[in-house]
Amino acid sequence: MDSVSFLLVAVVLTALAFDFTNGFHDTANSMATSIATGALSPRLAVLVAAVLNLAGAFLSTEVAKTISGGIVDDAKVSPVMIFAGLIGAILWNMITWLAGLPSSSSHALFGGLIGAVWVGAGESAVRFTALVEKIVIPAVASPVVACVVAILATYLAYVITHRAAAPAARKGFRAGQVGSASLVALAHGTNDAQKTMGVITLTLIAGGVLAHGSGPPWWVVLSAGLAISLGTYAGGWRIIRTMGKGLTDIQPPQGFAAETSATAVILASSHLGFPLSTTQVCTGSILGAGLGRRLADVRWGIAGRIAVAWLLTLPAAAAVGGVAAWVAGQGDAGVALVACVAVAAAVGFYALSRRRPVNSDNVNEPRLPEPAERTLDTTA
Repeated sequence: MDSVSFLLVAVVLTALAFDFTNGFHDTANSMATSIATGALSPRLAVLVAAVLNLAGAFLSTEVAKTISGGIVDDAKVSPVMIFAGLIGAILWNMITWLAGLPSSSSHALFGGLIGAVWVGAGESAVRFTALVEKIVIPAVASPVVACVVAILATYLAYVITHRAAAPAARKGFRAGQVGSASLVALAHGTNDAQKTMGVITLTLIAGGVLAHGSGPPWWVVLSAGLAISLGTYAGGWRIIRTMGKGLTDIQPPQGFAAETSATAVILASSHLGFPLSTTQVCTGSILGAGLGRRLADVRWGIAGRIAVAWLLTLPAAAAVGGVAAWVAGQGDAGVALVACVAVAAAVGFYALSRRRPVNSDNVNEPRLPEPAERTLDTTA
């Protein structure tokens, strides 16, 4: 196997490693509220999300085409640049996972690729018009739209059920959450799994394996779907705790409204080929669900920390991707050095996480009063 072929294999494996981190980083998007309200047990929730992420990966390839031929000029991209961009995305995912912050894996990927391509091929290789239209504008608009939709959905949920007995309403919304959370997981697969498909396709185009403008082959779709589903099953419990218990005290009607709103926004964007951040959509919908219930406790300090992480994600990943591209561009030794540093950093982050582990047993701690111990608020 020659050096180019070996590099292609290395980049594909690195892309799948990113896909795995994307999975556990974004498990909270679909299942945090269902776990927080008790609609699903933690382990069952991540299993359902994993299966549906895999299924969603096969429903569309529009987002993959946007990435493989949209934000950068694939004629000027090399496998080394893609490798460096993936390293930037993986390290940012690990940092924010350790901090329990639901930052955008999508923007980490875009930032890493943009920084690496800019350093490796120059400014002209980045298509800034497409970047603004298909990434920046959706990034700003999608959480706002999801928040507004969730506010209205939450308000309507409480208005419609205000005459119902509290136990019956709670039970009904918990049952509804199983369906709505499943739809979020399916929608997540149609959007996020495709991002890795796009990166692998871009790598194959850059390496001369595929023609310019090609879509992802079937084995790319399958491997990307499997990688994100395995990552989803791993849990990402630290971020699940933040989204389920950190932003607001989620009750079943709010959880149902948040999940339904997020699904609508994500599926609409996937249909249009917009690779938006499902994390931002789901976080915006949870915030909207909190604002939609009168007297709900929204923790603005945590929301502020999440917003800062959102702002830093793309430039931080771009900076790491750019540095990695410069080092890796020095030859095989540079590629090996970047890989070793990335592996050492990932192992270090994991070791730090073991000092205060979060898992399926303690993900809902510190626990709030159980729903049975308080009256369901049926006022909007």
